[in-house]
Amino acid sequence: MSPRRLLLAAALAAALAGAPDLASAKTILVPVTLVGGVPVPCGAERLGTCHNRWHFALHPVATAEPGDTLVFQTRDALDNQFNRTSTAATVAAANLNRVHPLTGPVFVKGAKPGDVLAVTIEKIEPGPDRFGYTVIVPGFGFLRDVFPNPAIVRWDLDSSGAVSRDMPGVRVPMNGFTGTIGVALGPGETRVAFQREEQLRLAGGFVLPPEPHDAVPVGICGVGGSFAGGPTPCLRTIPPRENGGNMDVKQMIAGTTLLFPCFVDGCLLSTGDVHFAQGDGEVSGTAIEMNAVVTVRVDVRKGRAALGFRLPEIEGKKIPGLLKKLEPNRFLATTGIPLKPSGNRTPQEFTDGTLASLSNVAEDVTLAARDALLNMIDLLTGPRSPAPTRLSPEQAYILSSVAVDLRISNLVDVPNFLVTAILPLDVFQGGKDDDD
Repeated sequence: MSPRRLLLAAALAAALAGAPDLASAKTILVPVTLVGGVPVPCGAERLGTCHNRWHFALHPVATAEPGDTLVFQTRDALDNQFNRTSTAATVAAANLNRVHPLTGPVFVKGAKPGDVLAVTIEKIEPGPDRFGYTVIVPGFGFLRDVFPNPAIVRWDLDSSGAVSRDMPGVRVPMNGFTGTIGVALGPGETRVAFQREEQLRLAGGFVLPPEPHDAVPVGICGVGGSFAGGPTPCLRTIPPRENGGNMDVKQMIAGTTLLFPCFVDGCLLSTGDVHFAQGDGEVSGTAIEMNAVVTVRVDVRKGRAALGFRLPEIEGKKIPGLLKKLEPNRFLATTGIPLKPSGNRTPQEFTDGTLASLSNVAEDVTLAARDALLNMIDLLTGPRSPAPTRLSPEQAYILSSVAVDLRISNLVDVPNFLVTAILPLDVFQGGKDDDD
């Protein structure tokens, strides 16, 4: 055999050795306990399949081989504290320590630090209760200074979309994805993440520090738990990090493959916080949140993290035009540049206040996004609103959170970067077209 053919044969043998054995692949259910079609609270989960903090010491609840299919039953983002009878008062009383109950973690055999875990999303389905919600939580959200009061829109979910008596004349199509999905950070990565977030918190940034109250599992992350504090504490799930987590990328739909660098043996995969639909930005702080069933396939790409995987990546290579379904047939867009009232400080500005006196800030994408969003809310609540009936400011903010996409349109035209807020008009049933 020629040297060239020997090299090709060796490469093929290596590829086959690293490929999953599809003939022996299994389907593994990672369940939750349901009562009346609704999951019990994370802290009451007798199956031990729920956690609401990230940590490398979490015990795996299932083991998978590369090529296996995992079916995760999941809870909604706030651990089922809301239902069809909830009100704004219910939102105000919500326990935010329970945010992001996740199902898992799952140990993937053969996965080691330095490898990449490839997670292909195969199916996203609403849970059996077919209920969703979007809320404004006081003190949270992109416009928390403009919308300080609690609010809720309760959605009924089916295959044709989400509708709500709290938002008449609106139907939001399903584009389901996992808001939170990720792997465990290792001890070193946990220490670094905690140190940098604590430094930011002390500088005045909006950071949720480790919180042992209502943490699950209690023995590891709760009050008196082995990692409730110290240099490598259990971390809150709100921010995305190198392990993925609460990324809220609406493009992570069925057909995409998510690539996570592994930091511990088995990678330890968990997911939850599934969204029926979301606008790019999730501006109110929530999408259409729901209980769900998430089906994924896992594979291991050996040694790939050493090739430059510092953060998760998303592939959409197998299905041509996969993301076209997310684009609107008809739309109306507002624009924004970094403007604000002179003398006003936004919640995102935690510096010494030197920018407060300015009405125009240079090269500020955050302020441009605020401007575009505020312009969209003004449009939806004003006389030119395309909605069948004019929306209240809270309804417009919530609709923007579940359906409006904030897109960066330029990052070079100094001093005014520009952001576009794109509203798909097909969410309105019986809306009006205004060509003026």
